[in-house]
Amino acid sequence: MCNKDSTFAQNFEICAMQTDISFNSYIERSILNNWHLDALTDYKGSTLQYHDVARKIEKIHILFENSGVHKGDKIAICGRNSAHWAVTFLATLTYGAVAVPILHEFNAEQMHNIVNHSESKLLFVGDVVATEINPDAMPDIEGIVNIPDFSLMLSRSETLTYAREHLNEMFGQKYPKAFRQEHISWHKDQPEELALINYTSGTTGFSKGVMLPYRALWGNLDFCINALGKHLPKNCDTLSILPMAHMYGMAIEFLFPFCSGSHLFFLNRLPSPAIIAQAFTDVRPAVVIAVPLIIEKIIRKRVFPQIQSNAVRLMLQMPVVNKKVKQRICDEVYKAMGGRAYEVIIGGAALNQEIEHFLYDIHFPVTVGYGTTECAPLITFSDYHDFVPGSCGTPVDHMEVKILSSDPEHVAGEIVTRGMNVMLGYYKNEEATRQVLDADGWYHTGDLGTMSADGHVFIRGRIKNMLLSANGQNVYPEEIEDKLSSMALVSECIVVQRDEKFVALVHPDYEEAKAMGFTDTDLQNIMEQNRQELNRQLPAYSNLSTIQLHKEEFAKTPKKSIKRYLYQ
Repeated sequence: MCNKDSTFAQNFEICAMQTDISFNSYIERSILNNWHLDALTDYKGSTLQYHDVARKIEKIHILFENSGVHKGDKIAICGRNSAHWAVTFLATLTYGAVAVPILHEFNAEQMHNIVNHSESKLLFVGDVVATEINPDAMPDIEGIVNIPDFSLMLSRSETLTYAREHLNEMFGQKYPKAFRQEHISWHKDQPEELALINYTSGTTGFSKGVMLPYRALWGNLDFCINALGKHLPKNCDTLSILPMAHMYGMAIEFLFPFCSGSHLFFLNRLPSPAIIAQAFTDVRPAVVIAVPLIIEKIIRKRVFPQIQSNAVRLMLQMPVVNKKVKQRICDEVYKAMGGRAYEVIIGGAALNQEIEHFLYDIHFPVTVGYGTTECAPLITFSDYHDFVPGSCGTPVDHMEVKILSSDPEHVAGEIVTRGMNVMLGYYKNEEATRQVLDADGWYHTGDLGTMSADGHVFIRGRIKNMLLSANGQNVYPEEIEDKLSSMALVSECIVVQRDEKFVALVHPDYEEAKAMGFTDTDLQNIMEQNRQELNRQLPAYSNLSTIQLHKEEFAKTPKKSIKRYLYQ
């Protein structure tokens, strides 16, 4: 591991000298070493082998070269996960252009704003996105390319039109005796060179385009290969559920397995718990990467109903058979995740403590990591063997973490980090950059946490979410929500402050309520009982005054956390 006393720039240079591998070289080597193996599969669809990926990358390079795309130009990509989405992204980086991944869940106006703000030259779109966008709202874009077949949806450039119409001919002229492994020699990236701009939200004037250099991608990849790769079989199968336009999904579910020679299956449809559960069964991934919502719903809907019988509960209290019963339960949970995963990695938000305790108690291989888009994304992670309940791991290689507190072990303070994974700043927004990156290179996360003596980080909440009670006590709504979400018929919840009182908004489990014949009045009575029970567990200053039913599911971010600001 590199010297942690060095600055992150020096750190990268030391590592680069030790490995002599740039980020794009990882892509090249994986393709060359796995030439005839399966690489990318659209779930229930077609498969590309590594040599197919290389061929398509080269064709996109020829399209770029002959349509006036230069190194450093921005290429926007917006669509659901797919093999061709992955190819487009890889082609952009290995050409030396800057990728601008856009979440397909943004609305059309947000997509237009990001394309315009990033000054993207081309936009690649998926089927659904193609029907939503308005090319007239993006007047400077030179062309829009359909991701499924790389046809032109729009061209404002004669050179682009000509290049696309004659692409196969140009490819044949460049490689008259076929495209082979020895032809691969792509862009050699530099550590501080801009690789991609990832927008944390659809910008409407106040832009937050995170500028990530190649060293940040390299730092994340290097850690994953060393910490996780050694535990996975060679050329194993993995499942990509999280959107690749989000850094968690991109770095851990896409770039890491691809550069490790794995076979990736893309869940290129709406990832409902039922579809995900079926995909786990079909693919049997070697590692499961997920956000809490996915794991929590599978366990609550598929596992808990099977183990909450009186007989199972009774056996769990018997020391003689307790261990065997827990092993049987663990096997059932493991089977629900495909039955082959080395471990289940949770990120993007905190795992519910009831679910976490359950998994830890049955010795299930689960662990929780922590990161931000600004760190591409990893800040902390620990293998499940080193997992401590309630924590999100220890600082990853190439990163330093500290808590801005007089007593970091016991008094929560802001989590700050610096190292190779940290962004260059926000695109065209120096003021926002200065607010989070200080003169010593520390990135201020805005998260509150503590750190144990052995380096495990415990997140307590967001600074901007912290509430102040009537008597001046700090209240972290996330801690209240965690307890409430485990109570009867609570599907989702959020705690807000109204006139100095704390109120919980709850979206009930209407499916279960209907099955039990409960009316809205019954639900309200149940929630009142929940409130009274919850208040007995909380300090008096953070007691809830009421629980209000919320008919619809709460609006969520791509990592499936509730958009809290909409309900304040």
